[in-house]
Parts: sequence; structure tokens; C-alpha cells
Amino acid sequence: MKRALTVVWLVWCGGLAAGATIYMDGWIDLNKNGRKDVYEDPAQPIARRVADLLSQMTLDEKLGQLQQAWREEGDEAAFRDRLRQGKLGSFLGGDEKIESPTVRNRLQQIAVEESRLGIPLIFGHDAIHGFRTIFPIPLALSCAWEPELFERIHTVSAREAAAAGIDWTFAPMVDLARDPRWGRIAEGFGEDPYLGALYAAASVRGFQGTNPAAPDRLIACLKHYVGYGAAEGGRDYNTTEISEFTLRNFYLPAFKAGVEAGAWTVMSAFNCLSGFPASANSHTLTEILRNEWGFTGFVVSDWNAVEELIPHGVAADKAEAARLALSAGVDMEMVSSCFADTLKRQIEQGKVPEELLDQAVKRILQVKFVKGLFDKPYVDENIHKTVFLRPDAIALAREAAIKSCVLLKNNGILPLSKKLKQIALIGPLATEKAELLGCWASRGQTDHVVPLADGIRAKLGPGTTLTVLPGCSLFPTDTDAAQIQQAVAATANADVVVLALGEPRDWSGESASRAELGLTGRQTELFDAVVATGKPVVVVLFNGRPMTIAHLVTNAHALLEAWHPGVQGGNAVADILFGDAAPSGRLTVSFPYCIGQVPIHYNHFNTGRPGPGKFRSNYLDAPLSPLFPFGFGLSYTEFEYGKVQLSATSIKRGEKLIARVKIKNTGTRPGTEVVQLYIRDIAASAGPRPVRELRGFRKIHLDPGEEREIEFVITARELGYYSTDGRWLVEPGKFNLWLAKDAASGEPVEFELVE
Repeated sequence: MKRALTVVWLVWCGGLAAGATIYMDGWIDLNKNGRKDVYEDPAQPIARRVADLLSQMTLDEKLGQLQQAWREEGDEAAFRDRLRQGKLGSFLGGDEKIESPTVRNRLQQIAVEESRLGIPLIFGHDAIHGFRTIFPIPLALSCAWEPELFERIHTVSAREAAAAGIDWTFAPMVDLARDPRWGRIAEGFGEDPYLGALYAAASVRGFQGTNPAAPDRLIACLKHYVGYGAAEGGRDYNTTEISEFTLRNFYLPAFKAGVEAGAWTVMSAFNCLSGFPASANSHTLTEILRNEWGFTGFVVSDWNAVEELIPHGVAADKAEAARLALSAGVDMEMVSSCFADTLKRQIEQGKVPEELLDQAVKRILQVKFVKGLFDKPYVDENIHKTVFLRPDAIALAREAAIKSCVLLKNNGILPLSKKLKQIALIGPLATEKAELLGCWASRGQTDHVVPLADGIRAKLGPGTTLTVLPGCSLFPTDTDAAQIQQAVAATANADVVVLALGEPRDWSGESASRAELGLTGRQTELFDAVVATGKPVVVVLFNGRPMTIAHLVTNAHALLEAWHPGVQGGNAVADILFGDAAPSGRLTVSFPYCIGQVPIHYNHFNTGRPGPGKFRSNYLDAPLSPLFPFGFGLSYTEFEYGKVQLSATSIKRGEKLIARVKIKNTGTRPGTEVVQLYIRDIAASAGPRPVRELRGFRKIHLDPGEEREIEFVITARELGYYSTDGRWLVEPGKFNLWLAKDAASGEPVEFELVE
């Protein structure tokens, strides 16, 4: 690991002992006699290697492991000096100029061969929904109701990112999000903790596999711990107020599932959580994460989050910020340097015990050993040429985009006939490539994106004319009025108009909060003008969050939610529009009727005055229900649900209850249905339970006329909830159960759990 000159023989009194080793920085080991240290021996257990290495580290070298650097061009010499001195433990790159296999190996060589102990760097990167092959945004992927899809996608993401020299991804983002104003809702799995937990575990398995040290795997990082998705007003980085009861039953389950799936790292969040910042919160970082859940990996702060304890108002300076964060359970500091700048002096002054530092260093070193960085610190600099955008990845991207689309309305116009004579494709997103990549598009390139126009064009024969016009811009411009007039004129001979509308990719993701959720620019004006022609109108929405689209739903003939679908978006949407694939996606987040309903989610509490009417919990000027509920989605066929049958009306603790329902495809086309199991605990001692909670689902494919009986087994796992102290409670009493097509349909059946 360490570049050295072994002296074969020197007389002790005149120089060095026999077999002594001189290192490049002048440090001399008098005792090795040519032998490997324990930490350098792959045959030794990781715990022993960590202990051996830690015992040899200086205070400066220990502190170096806690620092993750963001290297900008222009400071290369200083950066390399820090590497040689062992003062950096991790690297977070920027663009491809400073984040590539070649750059990675060059930096790693300095860390491994020119520093005293040769401790390798771990290289991090945000591969949120792909690396070079960009898949639909995570919120879209969640609408497939298929955890295994996340596992397959992140396996590809890991393969591509690892080939580019990445060891560690800052994903998955498992924040529960109920407020579509918050731009980072695009990065998560929606509003349900049960589904989110399944996706979190699947994502970890996809990134890490069974052996994180494999050359095509990454270390996963669960973020943002915790409560970030509950930002007040939907404003990114804002305060969150979450009761312990709600925290444990809604916001923590996905993190817990990710930890149980083996995630080796967790990222502490920006937000202030119920009065104290999450990046200095010992209750969540130590009491829950480590003591209750047994997490043994390391915690990295979010970007600059340690230093931001100062503007949060809990730390007076960088020294206090470092002390608070380290004491709470943050092990590695991203970008800011409070640890590196202040902890040495604080340890020497006795303000921070060195044992606390050692604990953090052990965790970081352990993950580096788990990743295999000590034994194989370098990557093949050419393998990426054969790994990026492989045919299997492209096929998976198309499959994922198809499964992510949710059909919200169809008056029978879809699927479109390929024999139509004239089709007008209008809208600012008709030919766009970059916008389809969505936020956090990693190393995705515009050239690899199939736009909607190309996808539709590939479906049409020589007898069909496709007219393509932008209609307007995503943002207001001086040319919009003329473009709208041109678009209207182009519909004169059209058999159908497809409108490609939505929001810009940069209007979702980090630092992309919105106060209004309608179409951007003059898209609504364009929509109204086209609808006024009387032509059949199909709207395809490309967006990163739920939007307020009641006006579109009322006036369009069909509406397909395509989200930001990635590199194969155009092909996937065309597959659905023309019936080569049937829509099967179901919403994982409620769509508000208007902005005033936000936040609106299906698993709300009943309140003491539920329902419509005077002196009830409702609105005077808007409906109480969302525009589209959680779980909603149409197909090109119809499914009929029979009456739910239970194996018993009461069960004892430890027994199983069987719930059955017959589902029949009553239409003329094959289709996929997502049968959803919801349960409500009527009376709970530790706090009220939501009006419904998803506790299971089955995704089934039925041919026309086919009928199948679907069965669910209900156990204590489906009936329990968490108390404020983290205990899992399963209490006797009455329960309601639904087997339904979404969170707003179906009739409940009742059963009782008895002692």
C-alpha cells in the first residue's frame, strides 16, 4: 500500500536497523522488518484491521478521516498536500473534469502511496436515478408499485457509477414527502411509509448487492435523516415540526428498513427537527439510529450542515458546531471544515474526548474496509467505455418509464390508432431532451434522450403526417402569442392533438420550492386555445411533482402523467399512447385540487369533527378530497372487484387472518391492476391511527374476461404501530379492512383482535 524503500542492511549505530523502511515523506518504521501491518492483511478480520490502523494514527490523521472535500480547480497543489499528510478521508467531485476514473486513480495514488499510512479515499457522488443511463425520477419509479424495479435500476446505476470511479452514492433519498411545493419530493417515494420502506430496502440491495466490495457495486447512503420532507411551507431547508409519534410512524420507517437492508452510511439532514437541528440531534442520530436500530456504519453530514449549526442558532462558532455534531453522532463532515479546523485544539484542551473521535474514525475505516478500498484502491480506467448505456440498461429505462406513467383520465380516445392521418404534437416539451432527464440527472447526456416527437414518429407509417410545434415556451417570452396562434392553425386538419406540457426539470429537486403548482409560462393559455378548436386533446405531463391540474382534467379528453421519464421517455410514452404498452402506474402521492389543500395525504387522522358540514374539518371554497387520491391510476380496461371475504370475524393474538377478493377484467384488453390492502385501527391507546394505512398490495395481470382470487395474510405486522418510545404495539380491538383500487375506494369489512 505504501511506496517505500526497504533497506536491506544498515548498521544500527551508523544509520538504520536491518529491514527498516523509509517512507516517501521521511517517516521511518524501525519495527516492521519487511512484514505487513495487520491492517494491510486481507486475511485478517475487519475489526482487527481497523483497531490496528487506528492504533498507529496521529491525531491529525484521525481528523483527516472525518473530512470530505469538494475540490475546485485552482487549488490542486494544496489539495495534494492535504492528501499526502493524511488530512482528507473522502472526496466529493464536481463535473467530469474532476470526477473520472483517471482523476480518481491519480488522487487515490497520492493518498495510498505517498501518505504515511496509505489510507485510501472513498469517492462519493449523487447517483439518484441513474448515472449515464438516466431512469425516471424516483417519485415516478415509485408509481410502478414494484420494489424489485428499484433494485434492478440501482444495480445498473451502481455498475455505471463504479466504472466511473465512484465508491459511494448519496442515495436513496427516503424522505417521506407530503407537500408538493417541496421540490425534493421528486427524489423520494411519495407519501406512504409502508411503500417507502419497501423501496428503501430494495434500493440499498440494488446499490450494495451482497458484496459492496464488488467492482460493480456502491456503498449506499440513506438520506436525509430525518424529517427533511416536512419542511414548513414546502420551503427547502426550512424548519420541521414533527411529534415523536408521527416521527416514528411515518418518517422513520423507511430509514429503519434501509438500515435493516444493510445500508452502510446515513446522511444527516439540513433541517431543524422539532426545535433542534437534525445534524446535531443525539436523539435521532445516537439514541434511535445506533442504540435502538444497531446501525454500525457512519453518518455523513449534508453539504455544509455542520457549519450551518451556527445560523441555525445552536452553535456560537465553528468549534461549538463541531462539538455538537460529533457528540450527537455525525462522523464525517461534508465540505465545511469545522471538525478539521477546531477539534484538535478542543481535544487537546479536554473539551472533546479523543475516544469520541476514535469512535467516528473506526466507523469510517470500517466502511472503507467493507468496500475493499484498502485491498483494491484503484479502478480500471477504461471499463466505463463498455459499461455505459448498455442495451440491457436502455431496455430497463424504457420498461421503467412505461411502468412509471399514470393514466389520470381517458374518455376512450386512448390508445391512439396508428392509422390516423393527421396528428399534431404541440407543446414546449414536444421535442425537448434535456428536460426529460429530470433533476439530479448525474452524468446523463442530452444526446442519449429520446424526445416525445421521436417516440411518436417511430410509431407512424407513411400514411400519417405528424406536425410538431412548441406552441409556447416553458417560461414567458415575447414570441409566445405568435407561437400559440401557429399551434392553433396547425390543428385545423388534425385528427387528434397531443399536448406535451409540464414544468422545467430545474423547477423540481433541491432548492426548487414552488408557491404555485400550475403549468409554467403560458402553457395554460396554449391549452385553452387548442381545446377551443374542438379537436380531441390528449395531454402528456412531464413534471417532477404533483401539480394543480383540475382545469386540464376537466377539459382534456385524456391525461397521462409521465413525470420526468429519463432517456427513454419519448419511446415509453409513445408505447402507451399507441397501445403497445398498457398504462399500469398508480399514484404514490395525492394530487391536490388546489394549492390551499396542501399538504393533503390519504393517511391523515380523522379529527374529532370529520366529514362535510358546518363546524366540521373542511373548506368553504374547495373540496375536502384531493383531485386524485393515493393509489389512483387507470388502465385501458376495467377491473371489477367482488366482495371482500374474511377467514374469520375475530382472531387471537398470534393467529393469522386471511382476506380474499375476486378481481375480474371486464374489458376487452389485457391489463395490470394493483390491488391495495388498507387497514384502520379503530381505537389505539398510544394515539389515533390514520383513516387508512396501506399494509400490502398485489400487482396482477389479467387478460380480458379473466378472474382471479387475490389473498392477503394479515398478522401482527399489519395491525401494529409505534409508540412514542419506539415500542411496536399490537392491541386488541376492532379494525377496518379494505381491498381496493386506491385509497378512496372500496367498502370496509370489520374484524376484531381479541386477547
